[in-house]
Amino acid sequence: MSLTIGSLFSGIGGLELGLARSGLGRTVWQCERDSYCREILARHWPGVPCYEDVIGLDPPSADLICGGFPCQNLSSAGRREGLSGAKSGLWSEFRRIIGQVSPEWVVIENVHHGWRRWVPSVRRQLAELQYDSVPLRLSASDVGAPHRRARAFVVAHPDRQLIRKLSRRWRGPRREGEAQPILFSGWAGVPRVERAGDGIPHRVDRNRALGNAVVPQVAEVIGRCIVESCLS
Repeated sequence: MSLTIGSLFSGIGGLELGLARSGLGRTVWQCERDSYCREILARHWPGVPCYEDVIGLDPPSADLICGGFPCQNLSSAGRREGLSGAKSGLWSEFRRIIGQVSPEWVVIENVHHGWRRWVPSVRRQLAELQYDSVPLRLSASDVGAPHRRARAFVVAHPDRQLIRKLSRRWRGPRREGEAQPILFSGWAGVPRVERAGDGIPHRVDRNRALGNAVVPQVAEVIGRCIVESCLS
């Protein structure tokens, strides 16, 4: 496939990297405000525009928009204010951009623990924009990583039949830690900053950027399900 990918709340690019590895397409723009993360993005996506502020952003068109909006008001470690919180409330900008750009596909990532504080509301709002959606759960350990890092995803498309195909093709592991060996083998060694290696940049500031990052191999599983659904 040759979809164009736009990334919001890009971090160090783990989500779009995994989607591109699946054969979905290529990243054409990103949006990230953290200066260290922007340096990493510029190094690995040279020439790709990276916007600094999602608020009021008017990005170019993209066939797929992906992103993991801030989780601070959703996770069990926070105040659990949900999508009304100051940081997680930036979902409203994500939603606005989806409505403005009208991409074919939307891939949204956030915390698994506390998913009830965001998944049902996000799916309702996507339905208001005429998108059908499916929630998915995947952990880093499910794709062979030596750590768990569970994440929830919402994948959306205007065509209900495509979403049904994707849902049928979703083959989540039967138990935690059961990898998908036909897809992945081998992991980077554990960096000296004492974070588990995910195949993404890992020098220091770095702890925070890596801790917030989507494991590319997890995103690749999502991308392959999308590709298979489109080609079937």
